[in-house]
Amino acid sequence: MATFSLISTLFPSSSSSFSRSSSYTTKPTTIHLSKSLHLYTPTLFLLRPPNPTLPIIPLFPKLTIPKSLLLLCTSLALSFTLLLSDADSAAAFVVTSPRKLQSDELATVRLFQENTPSVVYITNLAVKQDAFTLDVLEVPQGSGSGFVWDKEGHIVTNYHVIRGASDLKVTLADQSTLDAIVVGFDQDKDVAVLRVDAPKDKLRPIPIGVSADLLVGQKVYAIGNPFGLDHTLTTGVISGLRREISSAATGRPIQDVIQTDAAINPGNSGGPLLDSSGNLIGINTAIYSPSGASSGVGFSIPVDTVSGIVDQLVKFGKVTRPILGIKFAPDQSVEQLGVSGVLVLDAPANGPAGKAGLQSTKRDSYGRLILGDIITSVNDKKVTNGSDLYRILDQCKVGDKLIVEVLRGDHKEKIPVILEPKPDES
Repeated sequence: MATFSLISTLFPSSSSSFSRSSSYTTKPTTIHLSKSLHLYTPTLFLLRPPNPTLPIIPLFPKLTIPKSLLLLCTSLALSFTLLLSDADSAAAFVVTSPRKLQSDELATVRLFQENTPSVVYITNLAVKQDAFTLDVLEVPQGSGSGFVWDKEGHIVTNYHVIRGASDLKVTLADQSTLDAIVVGFDQDKDVAVLRVDAPKDKLRPIPIGVSADLLVGQKVYAIGNPFGLDHTLTTGVISGLRREISSAATGRPIQDVIQTDAAINPGNSGGPLLDSSGNLIGINTAIYSPSGASSGVGFSIPVDTVSGIVDQLVKFGKVTRPILGIKFAPDQSVEQLGVSGVLVLDAPANGPAGKAGLQSTKRDSYGRLILGDIITSVNDKKVTNGSDLYRILDQCKVGDKLIVEVLRGDHKEKIPVILEPKPDES
């Protein structure tokens, strides 16, 4: 829950009062507006009736002055006095023009103005049935950000933003809302591509940058819709590189992730992370926060990873990723055994590993657990945990032949395995 604090500055109003003292004049007062500004108020001489104990000797006939005429004369006297006062006093009533922006501020403003039209707001709608009327309703179940990829209407976002949606709405920068269809998605890397039918003059593709040469400390900018506040800009720096997070859908690790301290909150997911030139360098995906709000540790999938995935999704509607065809035990379980590697729990006979002869974990006729093969290296690259195995597979293609070294019992074996494509996902 976001807390908004409204701070208002109240200036106390002072009212002047004239006390009836025995003196015939009041002392002049000085109002201090600032250290260098003093406004001198004119001295007002107030006529008071004389002391009744003294004899009154009229020198002139009694004159009656109307109150309206007295007020008019007083106003004219005040105006005349202000005109003749010091120029510094008059400067207090002059509104000065705002100070010019610095060059770095102008660059940030320009970056926001040029890239805002490329950022969209995505609403995830789900079908719900009313418990009493049994009416079927479409209600929002989540929202996120995205950005325009090309003039063909392709929108890139995170998969977890659209997960479980029965319908999707995309709101462009001009506040026009369009229906969107899912072109494809990659659950393992948390990337999805949508498509909207919009005039090309309304679509401004975001400039694509490079993430291979990023440096810790360089400035970055995040644009998104945190908590539904559309087109919000936050700034920061790259805090770290080559981080690793897990996919929200499959738990598969995502490597080479960018860490930033730019504020990323719920609703920023799927939005762009830009460099100081306004080029896309990542997709804002996750944050580390005990409270669910920004804690200064945000993560973005690098654009070099995203580009290859988006190209496949646009062309084929899916990502063809090779698999080894095994299920393996959690890393903690293997560590408790005192060994290093990946323990094979299941290797289906119709999968690549099963066809090659890798053995699964099973129980004997007495119910005792017989451990399966423990993968210790692939193509002479050491494997200590599941992340190492995934990292190697991400660099391979369908049809590649791998030499998998396993620990079987008390000896090691090298087994050739030919990678196969991942089955289609619904």
